[in-house]
Amino acid sequence: MGRRTVQLRLGGTTYRVVTSASDEELQRLAAMVDQKLAALSAPGRPLSPQSMLLAAMALAHDLEEERARSARLLGRAREAFGRILSRVDATLAALPGTTPAGDTPAPGGS
Repeated sequence: MGRRTVQLRLGGTTYRVVTSASDEELQRLAAMVDQKLAALSAPGRPLSPQSMLLAAMALAHDLEEERARSARLLGRAREAFGRILSRVDATLAALPGTTPAGDTPAPGGS
């Protein structure tokens, strides 16, 4: 997709952005920023650079929290899969005629 100029409205101000992203994606992201601006700004006050900075910092904080939450969930999933694999290995090792995981029978028999 080629680069083009898109107009985005944030905090009552229109900004022109040169981008190759889709209009739908940009409008969705702009709406998220606008929502954060509205939550952090006093009603009826004009948008200031400080308001934009505060919104950016709040969104960065939200992203950081989400990444930490995802990392915790991934860690728990890995632990759960490890426990499952250990149980499967133990069950397979208990079956007659099998060898423990990772062991290879000697060529020509036992």
